[in-house]
Amino acid sequence: MRDVFKAGKLAQMGLLSDDDRAKVSDLVAQVESNGIETVRVLFVDQHGILRGKTIVASAFASVFSAGIAVPSTLLLKDTSHRTAFDVWSNTGENDQGPMKGAGDVLLVPRPDTFRVLPWSPHSAWIFCDVVYRDGRSMPFSSRRVLRQVVNQLADQGMAAVIGLEVEFHIFERIDGATGHEQSGMPGAPVETRNLAQGYQFLTENRYGQLEPVLDDLRRYAQELGLPVRSVEVEMGPSQVEFTFDPADPMTQADALVMFRSMVKQVCAERGLHASFMAKPRLANTCANGWHIHQSLVDLKTGKNLFMPDERGGLTPEANGWIAGLLEHAAAASVLIAPSVNSYKRYLPFQLAPNRIQWGEDNRGAMLRALLQQGDGASRIENRAPDTSANPYYALASQLIAGAEGIASGRAAPAQTRSPYEGDDLQLPRSLGDALQAFEGSTLYRKAMGDEFVDYLLHLKRFEWERYLNTVSEWEQSEYFNLY
Repeated sequence: MRDVFKAGKLAQMGLLSDDDRAKVSDLVAQVESNGIETVRVLFVDQHGILRGKTIVASAFASVFSAGIAVPSTLLLKDTSHRTAFDVWSNTGENDQGPMKGAGDVLLVPRPDTFRVLPWSPHSAWIFCDVVYRDGRSMPFSSRRVLRQVVNQLADQGMAAVIGLEVEFHIFERIDGATGHEQSGMPGAPVETRNLAQGYQFLTENRYGQLEPVLDDLRRYAQELGLPVRSVEVEMGPSQVEFTFDPADPMTQADALVMFRSMVKQVCAERGLHASFMAKPRLANTCANGWHIHQSLVDLKTGKNLFMPDERGGLTPEANGWIAGLLEHAAAASVLIAPSVNSYKRYLPFQLAPNRIQWGEDNRGAMLRALLQQGDGASRIENRAPDTSANPYYALASQLIAGAEGIASGRAAPAQTRSPYEGDDLQLPRSLGDALQAFEGSTLYRKAMGDEFVDYLLHLKRFEWERYLNTVSEWEQSEYFNLY
């Protein structure tokens, strides 16, 4: 079978390595022997959402020989699932080259991402890289973007260690919004009510009330191989948080995509609705953050480069990393807070930041420094991201900004003790502001490439302009009776 894969299209294009071929034979045998009926062949799109095709088990081996084709327009859609680029015109600034005409792109499976789905054990997942049909890499393929940045950091003798805190809501679904008139682009939001009243942060009785569904989610996450560390009742009604043990950036990006998809599928099957939206428009509902814990390890010694020595204070690496994250915070915003809704979360006194600053163990600051002598877990926590982000883009943005701070010898400003006061620069107040900052960033254009930057700007502006052109409920209430 290895010889068959070696002669296949993917191997001939250099997209299936010798190590991959060795793993594939075992995977095909596993599918055949474990009664798996279908395999979901998936890639992570520009919004961090899984898309792809489901094949029967007998076709699984062919995916490693020839890949699987999907429409290129899947990479050109905004959050409403509208195609945001003109794929039919022969002219214009939005020319997507090989993606013109809504042709196909190619999915290349990654054997290490194969998972049998514990909530649907007759089926399995495998994640893919997405490339052009001729095998050329695609500059905005999620896994490629992060892999390239990780490799650049390794060239500097360093590796990032990432820890995740992921907040989300679990509601009871009372109306699935399945009426014909509700099936637009986007569809009408489902109607929900709380599983439990809120504002009982980390209380034992509230955890006991939610334990049955949380147990299911924890067990399924663990069976997927995700490094769950804790399961917590969060601040608001029906809000919970999962945290994960530290790992490398690619492992954590894969883990977050798997976790979000698993949670939404499992909850939907139980008549529930899970939402990772940054700030749902529901009474008494708290915003969801995605706190990215990050540290650096010296590849030669294994030393945590952020851990203070006996003299205390910031190490040169921690100093530069903090300074880099702050310097490029506005430009990185569209990568860590990608939706119109994301910027409704940046309000004072809500345990979310609204200014670009850092503080020692301060939950109101954008960067919370958790750095202690002798503590191998010393790290910097960025509290600005939210759980709607594409994790590959988001983690890449952190590595790029932090590494630039070190390379340029930047120094962190004085820390804050009053994060909602003073003259520090504010985080962008809207997606429009974030797009303007991203467009003006020479760093991200250099690190991620013109094609990626121009692509993301066009995609998100399409979403932003739809929002600007929509008459809101606030406008109707404010002006309809008055004028």
